[in-house]
Amino acid sequence: MPESLEDLVELLDLETIDVDLFRGRQPQTSLQRVFGGQVLGQALAAAGRTVDAGRLVHSLHAYFLRGGDTSVPIIYRTEGTRDGGSFSSRRVVASQHGKPIFYMSASFQQPEPGLDHQDPIPADVVPPDEAPTLASVLEARSGRAAADWDREWAALDVRLAGVTGRQFWIRASGKLPDDPLLHSCVLAYASDLTLLGASLLPHGIVIGDRRIQPASLDHALWFHRAFRADEWLLYDQASPSASGARGFSTGRLYSEDGRLAASVVQEGLIRPVDPELLK
Repeated sequence: MPESLEDLVELLDLETIDVDLFRGRQPQTSLQRVFGGQVLGQALAAAGRTVDAGRLVHSLHAYFLRGGDTSVPIIYRTEGTRDGGSFSSRRVVASQHGKPIFYMSASFQQPEPGLDHQDPIPADVVPPDEAPTLASVLEARSGRAAADWDREWAALDVRLAGVTGRQFWIRASGKLPDDPLLHSCVLAYASDLTLLGASLLPHGIVIGDRRIQPASLDHALWFHRAFRADEWLLYDQASPSASGARGFSTGRLYSEDGRLAASVVQEGLIRPVDPELLK
């Protein structure tokens, strides 16, 4: 995975091949499949390249069709499905080896005033400067060295914000340029990092446990309010259900001053490979 924030920004800076056609590079990684957040971020970057800069992404809906190959680039083809008076919509297909691995639809809106309300930020969370790093927590739970986790996720600063393991502080590990699309792409990348794990917690299992085959199946993200991905965001997660070898998780991302910046919903594969887990 990206070894620094600079590497992540470079990863999201797609190469233009032709009109509405882009190539996304791959980072060095020990993962067997492309990280879902990488495809989300790169696909959003491809869609955003084809939309008027004054229109900001407010939602995306995606399906992961095949595991991505980490050894070859990903091709992103963008379709301009509609440009209206206030909204623009785009469809993106990501492909490798001549086959689609991912579909995404995204909608962009010209900012405008309107009614405003939100759920409050959760109380009683550990402040970011007092919270343990995700790498140290995963080391204790999985036995894999913290340095290994840090090496894979060095582009992000992630810390455990609550004892339940469903709340995290998350931000980019450094300063980002003042580009709203880039901040949205970084948030899309980060939104896939811990969410599927919320569906395993009720069963006393963590992501990385060899008794489970995990994979992202679909992912939806709504952007509610302006935010910076290089400032602390509280990622408040829940899992209302798990069934049929699938885990369903939801998440809300709040700025440190309490503004609800984004909401996330994901369903993922959590297939037990150890029959003992089903007893």
